[in-house]
Amino acid sequence: MKIATYNVNGINGRLPVLLRWLNESAPDVVCLQELKAPQEKFPEQAIKDAGYHAIWHGQKSWNGVAILSRSGQPVETQRGLPGDPEDVHSRYIEATVNDITIGCLYLPNGNPAPGPKFDYKLAWFERLTLHAAGLLTLKRPVILTGDYNVMPTEKDVYKPEGWVNDALFRPETRAAFKKLVDQGWTDAIRKLYPNDTIYTFWDYFRNAYERNAGLRIDHFLLNAETDRRLLAAGVDHHVRGWEKTSDHAPVWIEIKAA
Repeated sequence: MKIATYNVNGINGRLPVLLRWLNESAPDVVCLQELKAPQEKFPEQAIKDAGYHAIWHGQKSWNGVAILSRSGQPVETQRGLPGDPEDVHSRYIEATVNDITIGCLYLPNGNPAPGPKFDYKLAWFERLTLHAAGLLTLKRPVILTGDYNVMPTEKDVYKPEGWVNDALFRPETRAAFKKLVDQGWTDAIRKLYPNDTIYTFWDYFRNAYERNAGLRIDHFLLNAETDRRLLAAGVDHHVRGWEKTSDHAPVWIEIKAA
């Protein structure tokens, strides 16, 4: 079973890229972030024509997350991250697909830091950590994936000295990610490629993609049951080089059937 995550950076503007990649890669489940579309503007028919059922949590202009599945309708289990009823950002959706619980998330950027946006990022991270602790009690495979907007270590960022004050790399952000992982989650990419330089995002400026001046900010966290079934993982690096593409590349894992 192949499961992917992809920050599309505007699902309607990048729809040809998304459909091309879906046809080429044929993942069984896809988690999308940064739809940048209200609920009624999600391209449901085009996604259906590509062979996928979908659930989505849209928002005008910003944010937005979705889960696509080729094997029947995802069964939604959570919409929005618990813990703050006043938070109206569309950043989390969760569903069960083939007896696997999958949380799709778009964690806040947090810049400029320090400041209110950074405080919101850390508070959101704490809410995610609390929710994740509950997911670890489930007696089934669980996956938390998406755009975490954090580079966990210096290995995950090109020229880390230039990022020390950025919200994606500040010590508080990396400590929050470590606290989450230390609950009992496995970083799938780092398990299989502990020493490799792997990026999932390249800025549109300064020829970042051509220079491979990237960041690894899109992650798969697996509970113990999913970790035992992990077969492979990777980044579809070449998709970032397509015309009118997102600044992220798709990331994927393959797991054994139960």
